Amino acid sequence: MNLHNNGAGRKALLAHMKVECKCHGVSGSCEVRTCWKVMPPFRQVGNVLKEKFEGAAEVYPKRVGSRKLLVPKSSRFKPYTAHVLVYLLASPDFCDRDPSARDLRHLREHRCRRTWLATDGCELRCCGRGFPTARAELVQRCSCEFRRCCSEQCEQSRLLVEVHGCR
Repeated sequence: MNLHNNGAGRKALLAHMKVECKCHGVSGSCEVRTCWKVMPPFRQVGNVLKEKFEGAAEVYPKRVGSRKLLVPKSSRFKPYTAHVLVYLLASPDFCDRDPSARDLRHLREHRCRRTWLATDGCELRCCGRGFPTARAELVQRCSCEFRRCCSEQCEQSRLLVEVHGCR
C-alpha cells in the first residue's frame, strides 16, 4: 500500500510540474536557452494530495499465486489506477463518542470554515452540533523590506476576522 501511494503521489506531482527557462546571451539576447522542470508551490502540492486523499479507494491485500495484490474492498467499486491513493482501514469517525474520553470536548478546539462543504467545513467538522462565531484580531506582517545585510523590517497590519469553532 505504501509503495503504491508513494508512486501515486509522485505521479500527481509530476503532472503539476512546470517548465521554467532562462535565456543566456549578450545583453539579454536569447541565443541559448536553458530549461528545466520545477515543482509547484508547496501549498499547491498539499492541495493536490488532499484532493487525492479525499478520493482514496479502500482495498485489502489478496494473495494471487506468489504475489500479493491490493483488491478493492467492494466489488461495486471500479478497480483503482496507479494515480489513485489507497487505504486498508477506514479512519474512525471522530463524531462518534470515544469510550476512553468522557465527552466530546475535543471538538470545541476544532476551527472550521463556515461556507466550505469539504472536510474543513463547519457542518462536517462539527458533526452537526453547531459552530459559534467569534471576532478575533489578526496581526500580520506586511510591507516588509530587506535592510542591509541581514535584517528585515516589516509593518504590522491588524485585521478583524470571524473565527468559527465547534460547540
